[in-house]
Amino acid sequence: MVMDKSTLEWLLQPNCPSVRYDTLVDLLERPLSDPEVVSAQRAIMTTGLVPSILDKLAAPENEEHLHRFYHNKYRGLVWQLLVLAELGATSQEQIRYLGDHLLAHSQVVADGGFSTFPASRTAGGRAGVTIPCLAGNMVWALLRLGFRDDPRLERGMAWLIDHIALRDGEAAPEQKEIFLKHDDCWGTHTCFMGAIKPLKGLAAYPKEERTPAMEQAIADYAEFFLIHHVYKRSHDLTKVARPGWQRFAFPLMYQTDVLEILDILTGLGYRDPRMAAAIELVQAKQKANGRWQAENVSLNAKLLHPLSQEEQDKFVTLRAFRVLKRWNAGGSVSA
Repeated sequence: MVMDKSTLEWLLQPNCPSVRYDTLVDLLERPLSDPEVVSAQRAIMTTGLVPSILDKLAAPENEEHLHRFYHNKYRGLVWQLLVLAELGATSQEQIRYLGDHLLAHSQVVADGGFSTFPASRTAGGRAGVTIPCLAGNMVWALLRLGFRDDPRLERGMAWLIDHIALRDGEAAPEQKEIFLKHDDCWGTHTCFMGAIKPLKGLAAYPKEERTPAMEQAIADYAEFFLIHHVYKRSHDLTKVARPGWQRFAFPLMYQTDVLEILDILTGLGYRDPRMAAAIELVQAKQKANGRWQAENVSLNAKLLHPLSQEEQDKFVTLRAFRVLKRWNAGGSVSA
């Protein structure tokens, strides 16, 4: 796979330091000590989207976004932490405060899951309204934002492993109470978003530090998507599970698409033949100018700090090239 020179130069432009950094590291395989890599990572925190989002979150009129962290879509703290993590923000005082706030008000004290509401009478999140897409997203985001050594994150990881129920149309004779309460997440067919986001969270954990239970959970979640050929109906592979997943987007929040699923699977080292149709879909969407376009942009306008169309296109193009590079076993992307 070869990227033309103009596309590479476009991704490396300094006006989007997050994309520049990931292009240098993921596509060009520059070491983290490379001066250009160091400069790009520093720029993420000083120019563009990340400092703008942090400034907005610090404004007194936006304090409600911390308290209505989930249901204030898509300006609440949950969604801002996701965007900051996607942009490659690094740990600093305000980000640590925001992460601590989310853990203190969303994580359920009893089991480590992440709730959509704070508890009204006790600390932490409200029990009974923990959902897998939120838990997976928050584990992933907090890992990316520097909370790797926080014991609360370990409890969140354990919750992901303990709440696997990957059903493909079959009922289970025995279920946890939370499964029965959230049939749309863990019903007779597990919600795709309720599976891909936990897999995303588990996959972000350093491979050399994963326990056997983590590795087994990753394998189970991955197989769930492989039997669906990433985005199809496993019992009729001629049909697409959700047509909207064929329209790529950035950021995705609780939703997903073919490109995100492939990014996670290839990042874990999967190059399974059952992924081939999804790979072909990605290849077919490349434009004549060598780039990909963010097609589903409706959510972007609801963000605390919306991205421009060009910024969205850059993130989608970066993700597509990263997926294809891994699929082709590390082939060069040099112009």
